[in-house]
Amino acid sequence: MKQEVKTDKAPKAIGPYSQGVVAGGFVFCSGQIALDPASGELNTGPIEDQARLVLKNLGAVLAAAGSSYDQVVKTTIFLLDMNDFNKVNQVYAEFFKSPFPARATVQVARLPRDARVEIEAVAVVR
Repeated sequence: MKQEVKTDKAPKAIGPYSQGVVAGGFVFCSGQIALDPASGELNTGPIEDQARLVLKNLGAVLAAAGSSYDQVVKTTIFLLDMNDFNKVNQVYAEFFKSPFPARATVQVARLPRDARVEIEAVAVVR
């Protein structure tokens, strides 16, 4: 059995998918990009600002599912440019503490809405 996670504190899905799905004691969070939840506008500022908004959006989905950053077990970061890796890592460390989630980071050719960073997560639901 699965349950959809939906919150107005994170951007609405821009396609046929859920912000997150709870199943088997976990929440599977869809990738978040730097969209302002209220306006739907993409933040085009510095990569640090974009990453911070992405992680705040992800946190809103986690909270709506009854989870938190501390419960995240796996993340995937998609970067438009691997040269942003260190800057995104610095912001990531503001949100995640040891023991850190398992993680993969990949450079991609393009992201939705031409975003520069997207992050998805899997977390335990309390």
